[in-house]
Amino acid sequence: MNTMSFKGYTARVEYDERDNIFVGRILGIRGIISFHGETVRELRSAFERAVKEYLADCRNEGVAPEKPASGKLLLRVPPEVHGRALVAAQAAGKSLNQWATELLQHAVEPGD
Repeated sequence: MNTMSFKGYTARVEYDERDNIFVGRILGIRGIISFHGETVRELRSAFERAVKEYLADCRNEGVAPEKPASGKLLLRVPPEVHGRALVAAQAAGKSLNQWATELLQHAVEPGD
């Protein structure tokens, strides 16, 4: 997946062969914010403009802009997976939160 980031927001970027343009969509928020450009430079500019417009709209409406992530993650897993994960975390001398954070971090690091 190709992405670009600006002011804490990340967008997925794809090439639309049919229309011969790059298209992007901001990830991690409920609203649908998309943008496009014929060149990478145009795409980058459109992305930054979309983020700035989103933040300005939120300010004008008096609402807090959504952030892509709050830092709180609720997972529902089978009890046996939860139990094994808890044991693995304790065996590593870590809380389940610390252990899971390290696993998630490793999974999302570029190049892994």
